Amino acid sequence: MLGAIAGDIIGSIYEFDNIKTTQFELFNPRCTFTDDTVLTVALADSILSDQPYPQKLKAYYHLYPYSGYGGNFRHWARSNSLSPYNSFGNGSAMRVSPVGFAHDSLESVLHAAELSAAVTHNHPEGIKGAQAVAAAIFLARTGSSQAEIKSYVESTFGYDLSKSLDDIRPGYRFDETCPGSVPQAITAFLESTGFEDAVRLAISLGGDSDTIACITGGIAQAYYKGVPLKIEQRVYQILDARLLDIVVNFRKTYSC
Repeated sequence: MLGAIAGDIIGSIYEFDNIKTTQFELFNPRCTFTDDTVLTVALADSILSDQPYPQKLKAYYHLYPYSGYGGNFRHWARSNSLSPYNSFGNGSAMRVSPVGFAHDSLESVLHAAELSAAVTHNHPEGIKGAQAVAAAIFLARTGSSQAEIKSYVESTFGYDLSKSLDDIRPGYRFDETCPGSVPQAITAFLESTGFEDAVRLAISLGGDSDTIACITGGIAQAYYKGVPLKIEQRVYQILDARLLDIVVNFRKTYSC
């Protein structure tokens, strides 16, 4: 999941100040972690501690209440309710990367991804987005090619991955839904030649830049077997001690 966190941090300053190029400073001094990182770590903590997803998501919200959450999630996290709110936003996909690394079969990944999404994003599109990303991560880390991952995602989830980034980029706008950002994030991975290239391509689309890069980064880490050391070191410097401890423990536990 370190790749997802790196994507979030690198993309954090471009969410509301989009760029349409891959040529940018990788770590601007203003780069920081956002809700994408916080909730990714919350799921990782839930997996490590074998505690329910909803409790951990709510707990991490209260630990980091000003990290840029969507309004519906913020309302849910502040409430006493554990009922989902039928969202199909990309929040289910942005936080799911730990699931793709922690399970040993595609079937268990798909099941766990559904559970992780459905606590808030129980709309079919919210669940589908999380499952597609988690499955792509599992396939990537277990040796599938980019072409095989593309074929699986298209045939299983019905996403159209035929358009190139050059075709998508000019008219692409901010879209916080799973259907409007997950296929684009996966396409950025499919066109990449390395981890850093994947994140740069994701951010170059514009739109919800930190979340798209977060999704792409998780898949890219799995496929390219890690994150470049210079990026890993910078991420570790930006995370606080609490988040870093979970990241390090998760990486050790699941050899990622």
